[in-house]
Amino acid sequence: MTLDQAVPGHAPPDISAEAARPSFSKGVEAGVESASRGGQPELARVVPVSGRRRSVPRWLRRTVGPVALLVLWQVLSASGALAEDILASPGTIAATAGDLVSDGTLPSAMLVSLQRVAVGLLLGGVTGVVLALASGLSRLGEDLVDATVQMLRSIPWVGVIPLFIIWLGIGEAPKIALISLGVAFHLYLNVYAGIRGVDAQLVEAGTSLGLSRWGLIRHVVLPGASPGAMTGLRYSLATAWLALVFGEQVNADDGLGFLMNQAREFFRTDVIVVCLVVYAILGLIADFLVRTLERLLLQWRPTFTGQ
Repeated sequence: MTLDQAVPGHAPPDISAEAARPSFSKGVEAGVESASRGGQPELARVVPVSGRRRSVPRWLRRTVGPVALLVLWQVLSASGALAEDILASPGTIAATAGDLVSDGTLPSAMLVSLQRVAVGLLLGGVTGVVLALASGLSRLGEDLVDATVQMLRSIPWVGVIPLFIIWLGIGEAPKIALISLGVAFHLYLNVYAGIRGVDAQLVEAGTSLGLSRWGLIRHVVLPGASPGAMTGLRYSLATAWLALVFGEQVNADDGLGFLMNQAREFFRTDVIVVCLVVYAILGLIADFLVRTLERLLLQWRPTFTGQ
């Protein structure tokens, strides 16, 4: 007697649905059935339908774009579509860079430019942070400082080069002052925004726990403003290199800008590109150092890193 005959009104089991169950479900059911009989559960091996796709390393993916650009550049130069007097080929630029490094011209220019950026970044950074603290931590400081800084910030800082030359001469002072000016504005804006962006509930919680004003600033406000400060530092470094390019056009007798001015006089596009590449590499190294510092100081802050 069949099942549908023994139990009237019941449909026979769906054999196709039973056969379509995943192997993992069948393995679990087999293990449960074995355990119910008093034996040890038997685990069925689950075989994945498709293997896991191996991901390409990130460093390799990040090099695809620059390598493709260099290959295209070299092909255009070799075919004659890109003339040497318009833009030198990558091979010529690499040979020129080797010559500049071997005779010590490029290392000496890099050292001078790095010193200018370091001094300007220090002076501008200290000025911007002090003004941001004074304006962000006090309403009186905001009334006295913020309006003046916002007014000066609206003036293109490159446009003050003639005034710096009149006030400070044509030596190192106007170059460093120009870098400091660009750095100070970026740090001021980001540090000020970071201070004013601190959650008010955290400040109230610190006050209820008995923290003094300095304790609130040290343990609540400054840590909360540190992400904005790191962002401002990254922008400031980029602005410092940009200001250096303009500053070294002012009667410079050494540095990367001096090499570029000399190359412009003799139509040496290879030397100009070498200096631009050095600017880019130094900027990337500075940004890498800031991002490393950011990871060390902001370990408490979870962030989204992409998917």
